[in-house]
This record gives sequence, structure tokens and C-alpha cells, in this order.
Amino acid sequence: MNQTKTHEVLHRSVAMLHCQAVGLDEVLQEALACLAENGNLPDAQRERLLVRLEEDQRPPVDDLGHGCGVMRLSHHGKGAPQAILIRLAAPFVARDGARVRFLWLVVGPNGAKDPVDEELEPFGWMLQDPERLADAIGADTRGDLLAVYSAYLEELETPALEHEVPVELRRTGRPLGGLIDDIKRRMPHYLTDFSDGLHPKALASVFFLFFACFAPAVAFGGLLGVLTDGQVGAMEMIVATALCGTVYALFSGQPLTILGSTGPIIIFMGILYRLTQDVGIPFLPSLAWVGLWTSLILIVMAVTEASSLIQYFTRFTDETFAALISLIFIVEAIKDMLKGFDEPGSNGYEAAFFGVILALGTYIVATALRSIRRSAFLRRPIREFLADFGPTIAIGSMAALSFVFHPVDVETLTVPASIQPSYLETLSNGVTQPRAWFVNPLDAPMWVWAASILPAILVSLLIYLDQNITVRLVNNPDYKLNKGAGYHLDMAVVGVLIAICSLFGLPWMVAATVRSLNHVNSLATVEAHGGKERVVAVRETRLTGLLVHVMVGLSLLFLGVLSYVPMSVLFGLFLFMGVASMSGNQFFERVRLWVTDPQMLPPTHYVRRVPKSKVSLFTVIQAVCLGVLWVVKTSTLGILFPVFIALLVPIRALMKRFFSPEQLAYLDAEEDPEMEREADAGP
Repeated sequence: MNQTKTHEVLHRSVAMLHCQAVGLDEVLQEALACLAENGNLPDAQRERLLVRLEEDQRPPVDDLGHGCGVMRLSHHGKGAPQAILIRLAAPFVARDGARVRFLWLVVGPNGAKDPVDEELEPFGWMLQDPERLADAIGADTRGDLLAVYSAYLEELETPALEHEVPVELRRTGRPLGGLIDDIKRRMPHYLTDFSDGLHPKALASVFFLFFACFAPAVAFGGLLGVLTDGQVGAMEMIVATALCGTVYALFSGQPLTILGSTGPIIIFMGILYRLTQDVGIPFLPSLAWVGLWTSLILIVMAVTEASSLIQYFTRFTDETFAALISLIFIVEAIKDMLKGFDEPGSNGYEAAFFGVILALGTYIVATALRSIRRSAFLRRPIREFLADFGPTIAIGSMAALSFVFHPVDVETLTVPASIQPSYLETLSNGVTQPRAWFVNPLDAPMWVWAASILPAILVSLLIYLDQNITVRLVNNPDYKLNKGAGYHLDMAVVGVLIAICSLFGLPWMVAATVRSLNHVNSLATVEAHGGKERVVAVRETRLTGLLVHVMVGLSLLFLGVLSYVPMSVLFGLFLFMGVASMSGNQFFERVRLWVTDPQMLPPTHYVRRVPKSKVSLFTVIQAVCLGVLWVVKTSTLGILFPVFIALLVPIRALMKRFFSPEQLAYLDAEEDPEMEREADAGP
């Protein structure tokens, strides 16, 4: 598709911009009459087509999106296909439930190639913009409509050589300016942040994300318990997840972001524990000092608008980081699925095989139900319900299957036995009891008070990058969020929460990439047709995040029930989340180009405008950066992981030596042109 073709098809098409017909049959009759009057359709062909329509041989209307559809009528004559654009005074409802206001009718010989797929589809995508839609409805003549369409195409064809800085990341130069602006930006939406969550889609999101947040809390808590000899464990992780998630949902600038303890944070706390043991100082008071310094640094960053520096990160850096986190989820899920074959339990390999079946079953059911939105089966409301509740249905069905085959002893969720701190301290009389929840930082030697600032600087950099990159991914223009972001406010809230967690011996929380992206996707309304999906809108609400984390807190009262959930089902959920978060990541799309038939390359903007060798070079550089990050994460240099993430920015700057500004603009575009963005058929 190119601009010349799209101009030509509208220039040579007949236009009916004031059609008053009611119902599709009347519309088609008037359209065929208009084509005949303009000499584009012989009267004999018109009569035969009318007879076919009367015999109910009417073809379906293909949805092009946002009130625009296309219908193809074929005949046995000769000649080129003829197109007519009809704008109806009142929309009609197509068979699939879509409301059509603009209809392209293409009439041509059997087997003739029509221009719709390549030339007309952008017209439907243009109507996603409310202003363009209003202009198209208000156009009085074909010339006026052509001017609206031409302006839209010209805007898409012109690459932005410089990334436009979002208003949320522009420095104000005023003390507390960014923080105050974030509050002012989000305050008018505070009530609707709750009311917008009163929808079945939000309910589906809550059930899905409860398991998506609770299971990692238990798993990471167990790992942290091993790394710290039980001083911080699963109970602390669950409490921190519930507390921080609830507060963040109430007071953050971007409540669609989900907080959680990430792998790098867990590794850092494990390294800090070993360091305190080597030096001979108490761990929890030392952890409190590191956390308090970290909190202070993050709050200073929020006050001084340090998050504005994230504007120098581009799609290249964001998608490399997101790809790493997605692959971590996928690899760890597969490793957990297969570990039963290395350590067979009392049932031998029976439990291992059954665990794989449950995990893959969870993944397959969730994926199949998510994709049913594009199916021709069932009615649209039913398809939407199944797609929204797909992960929840998958978890429930596989857990029920495990119960039916209960003689096979599969590993279940390991939860704390009671609500108390994990660490047991020994009193002077030899009696052991759980430590007090509050950790007194003054119990650490005085030199630790100041020395703790050094590890705090490193972990602050890690949290700064983790938090801001994830929030940038959540605020991706592809999601069409319209309530605004609050990078500085988010950073301040995270800083305060880290101080609270540090004083109670709880692990630190930060924006969790995969969980956050799945949260956004679970609240998204998408259009699905022709094998494509596009996000139309996202329900921007605080209610889902609030309810999820309140449920995590309440789960402490029902730990016995949750202990029956098979771990393999949750591994399948992690696999689904990892694969789902890959959707829309251009890095994975470009990797697929290496094994795609050159004759069947997708008509994306970078494929059409950038030489294939340059596309491959850009992808190779990104893949190398991803590989380096993976190696660093798993090596003894893991504590320097945030430094290597930050190095993606200068690497991206150096790429100007190998690519022209136009090529980088297309390859690293902040937002894909709407008319060319495609979604995977899978999750």
C-alpha cells in the first residue's frame, strides 16, 4: 500500500455522501443505481445483481473498523472492479453486530483483484481518530472527504525524525513542578478511575491478576527465604505485595501498573544478605538502612523530575528490556514444568507427566479462549466473555482436572502455615519465637548508617529503570490511554513504600513488567477482523489493581484453600503471561522476518521503507544487547544489571553511525502508523 494508490482509489470511486436509505437492502439498491447512472455498471449487470440480492445471496460486510465496512459483489461480466463509497445518515448493523456508517461497495467480475485489502483498509483505520471521524462525517463533497483522507495519509507517510517528548516527561524547571503537575493531571479523573472499573472486563481482570500476583509472591518469597536463610520469606512477600499494591492503586499516577518484587531485586537482597553475614552485622537492620537511603534517593528523584531523563529511552531500549522480562517468564516457566523429571516424587514420573499436562493445558486453554475473539463461532458478547475470562477459566478447569485425578500426587502451592514473620529468633532462655514485625534500624552499628548509601545508590538505579521503563511500556501510544501518566508521582509513591517495607523487614516492590502489560491487555477492548487485532480503548481504572491486592491480603485468611492449587497450573499461567506480553513487541516481529518467505513479508512501515539488510542489522544489534543482559543477569555481575540497562541509551545513540535518520525513525518509531499496525494471531 502506498499513498499514490490510496489517493487513486478514492479519486476514481463514486461517492454517495448523503444516503438516506434505511437498511442494507435499500442502501445496496441506491448504490447500484448510482453506479449505473455514472456509467460504471451496465444496466443488465445491475438487474442481475438486484435479482441475486432479492434471492438473499447477499455477501457479508467485512468490518474495516470504527463504523467502516466493505462488501464485494461479483458478476460474470468483464472490466475492472468499480468502487463506491457510501456514507449513511443512520448506521446499519452488520451480521457480526458491527455498526456501519461508511460502506465501500466493490462491484467487479468474478476472480478480479479488488483494491480493498491494500488501498481501502486505511480509510477504516482513519476513523479511529475522533477528529478525523467528525471531519469525514461533516464532509459535504467528495473533494472535502478526499482532503481529510489525504491529510491523514500524508501525516502517516512522514516519519518523525525526532521523538516527541510526552508532556508528562517535559521538565518544568519549578521546585516540585513535575510532581505537582502529575497530581493536577490525574486528580480530575480520580472518581472515574473507580467508576470505569464497574464492568465485566474488569472482573475478569481481577480474577486473572489475583493468581498472576499471588503465585509470584509465594514463589519469589520462597526463593528469598532460601537466599536469606529464612529471615525474609513468603509471608513477608505476600504482606508486601498486598500492602504496596493497595497503596499504589490508590495514590499512583498510573494505576494500571502492577507492583511486585522482581528477579533483580530478589538477587540484590540475597547478595546484601551474604555481605552482612561476611561482615558480621545484623541483616534486617542493615536492610532497613539500605531501604531508607533508597527511599530518600527515589523521593529526591521525584522532586527533581529525574524521571524526565527516561525520554532518552526509545522503543529500542523499551522493547529490549520487555523482551528480556518476557523471556525470563517463559524460560523459568518451562524449567519449573520440567523439574519434576529431574526430581521425581513418590509417584515417579507420573506426577511429572501429569504436571506438564496441567501446565500446557492451562496455557492452551487460556490462549485458545483469548483468540476466540476473532472466531466466527458464537455471538460477539459470548466471544468477548470467553476471551476476557480465558485465564480464569483455564486455571479453574485445570485445577478441577487435577482434583479428578487426585491419586496422582502433584506439587501444590506452598503457602505459609500461619500469619507471622518467617524468621524465628532465639531468646536468652532458649525459647524461639517469631521476630517482631517492626525492625529497629538503630540495632545496626553506626558505621552501617552511612555505609548503606553505597548499595542504596545501586538499587535506586535498578528501581528507577525498572519502574520508569515499565510505566513507559504501559503508556505506549498503542494502548490509546487518555487520562495521562504520572512518572514523578509514581516514583514518589514507590519511594515511600520502600521506606515502609524496610522498617518492617518486607521485600521492596517495584513495577513488574509482565504483570503490568497483562493488566493493560486484560482491560483492553480490541477490534478483531481479517486475522488482525487492534486496541480500541483500555479501561483506565484503579479498581482492578485495588481489588487484586486486597484479595491478596485477604488470602492470608484462606491459605489452606489456596494450598490445593497445583503449581503446574500456575507455571502454565506464567507461560501464558510471558508469551502474551510478547505481542506487539516489534523485536519479535522482526526476528520472524528471518524465517518468512520474502514474497510474503508483512507490509509494515519499516519493511516497505527500510532495506531488508538494515532491518536485519537493527534486529541483530538488539538481539546482541538482549543476550548481554541475559548473561549479566545470570552471572556474578548480577548486581550491575541496572548499569547495563542504562547502557542501552548510548548504544542506541551510536547506531546513528550505521543508519540514516529516516531509517531509525521508521525502525524505532515511538508509535506505529495506525494503518499498518498488526497484531499477532496468537497471544
